[in-house]
Amino acid sequence: MTTIRLPTAQPPGTALGAAPAVSENAGAYRATGGYADATGPEELLADLAASGLRGRGGAGFPAAVKLRSVRDRGGSPVVVANGEEGEPGSAKDRWLLRARPHLVLDGLARAAAVTGAVRGFVYLSDPAAGESIRRALAEQPPPLPVEVVEVDHTYVAGEETAVVRRIDGGPALPTAKPPRPFERGVGGAPTLVSNVETLARIALTAARPDLRHAIARHTLVTLSGGPATPVLTEVPYGIPLRTLAAQYGNADATGALMGGLFGGLVDARALDLPLEPGALTAARTALGCGAIHFLAPDSCPVTTAADAAAHLAAESARQCGVCVSGTAAVGRTLYGLAAGTAGPDTADNLHRWSQRLPGRGACGLLDAAAGIAGSLLRSFPELVRSHLAAPCPVCADAAPAAGRRRLTVAVPEVADAPRQARVPAPPPARSPSSSPSAFPSPTALPLPALKGTP
Repeated sequence: MTTIRLPTAQPPGTALGAAPAVSENAGAYRATGGYADATGPEELLADLAASGLRGRGGAGFPAAVKLRSVRDRGGSPVVVANGEEGEPGSAKDRWLLRARPHLVLDGLARAAAVTGAVRGFVYLSDPAAGESIRRALAEQPPPLPVEVVEVDHTYVAGEETAVVRRIDGGPALPTAKPPRPFERGVGGAPTLVSNVETLARIALTAARPDLRHAIARHTLVTLSGGPATPVLTEVPYGIPLRTLAAQYGNADATGALMGGLFGGLVDARALDLPLEPGALTAARTALGCGAIHFLAPDSCPVTTAADAAAHLAAESARQCGVCVSGTAAVGRTLYGLAAGTAGPDTADNLHRWSQRLPGRGACGLLDAAAGIAGSLLRSFPELVRSHLAAPCPVCADAAPAAGRRRLTVAVPEVADAPRQARVPAPPPARSPSSSPSAFPSPTALPLPALKGTP
C-alpha cells in the first residue's frame, strides 16, 4: 500500500491539498479559490512564463512555451489532460485524478482558455480515476466539451503521439515525428497534450498568482524501495535526495533508480544531488515523472537494472524492430549478469547498446532501456566486474519473476467525496469590452467520432 505524507509545514497552493485521502468535490474546491474568474488567459500565460513551470510528465518542457506553441498555430486547438501513468514506480497522476479531479479539470479549462481550444479530453487507464472525473464533470460542467477516453494501461500509451492516435480511434501506439501534436494532433488540429500534474499547477497558479514561483518549484514525488512503505508526497526543488531518503525511511540507501525508469541508476554519491531538474540532468540522470526507487543495502543494483530492463522489454509496442530486439537484448543480458551466466563480452555489449540505441525508436522506451544499461556501468562498474567473476548471492535470492512487482507502486487509497447538490457552472464569458475571462465560450469543432469510451 502507498501512503500519503503531508509536509510538516504545508504552504498554501499545494497540489496535495488539505485532505488528500478524500476525493474533493466541487464545493470544497471552489471554497479554496478554484474555478475563480480572476486571472485572464494572457495574464496566466505571463505568470507561467515568469514562474518557469516545467511539465511534470517526464520531459520537463516549459509549460508556457508549450501553451504558446499550440495557441500560435491558430485554427481550433484541442487540449488533452494526459493521466495515463506508464511508469511502474509512479502513482501521482492516478491519485490526482481520483482525489483532486476538479483541480485537473480547472487546469484543463485554463489551458483551453490560453490556447483558444474548443474541445478537451481526459485520457486515462485507471477505472477509479475515470469514475472520479465523470462525477466531477457532472458536478461542475466545464466551459468547453470534455470527453473521457479510457485506454488499456501500457508503458507507451501515454506518449503524446500515442494519445492522439488513440483519441482519433486508432491504437495507443506512438507514431513517427514530426509532426508533433502541437502541429497536427487530434482530428488534425493543433493539440496540447499535458500531464495532469502540470494542469493542476496551472490551476493553482491561476488561483494564487502571488505564489506562482513556489507552485512551480514544488513537485509530487513517489518514493519507494528499501524497507519503507511507498510514499506519495510533495517537496520543493532543491531538497537533497539523501534528505528525502532519510525522511521517508531509507536513510541507508546505497543509490536510486531515478525518474521512473527513464533516469537510470545512480550510486550513493549522487544522493547528495538536489532534487532539481537542471542539476540532475547535468549529473546524467533525470527527475522524470518524480518516481524515485531507493536501493537498500541488502539489495543489488544489478537485479534492479535487470527488473527495469525486463519491464521495458515486455512493454515494447513491438512496432519498431530495433526496439523489440534492443530491449530484449538488454533485458536478457542484464538477467544473465544477475544470474551469474553472463559471458565475457557482457560489459562491452551493454556499453555499445547504451551508446547506439538511443533515438532509434518511435518513442522513449528504447532510450530508457539503453539508459538503464549505461547507468549501471557508469554508477556501479566494480559491481558489474564482480558479477562477471562470480555469481551474486543477493541476485540469486531475487526471483526474476517478481521483478515487475518489485518496481510497481500502488495508488494511495482515496475515499469518495461527500455528496452535494450540483454546483452552478461559471458565468459565460464577458463581452470584449470587459476584462478578459478565464473561460471563453467554446465554438463548434468538427472532429471524427470518438471510437473509445464515451
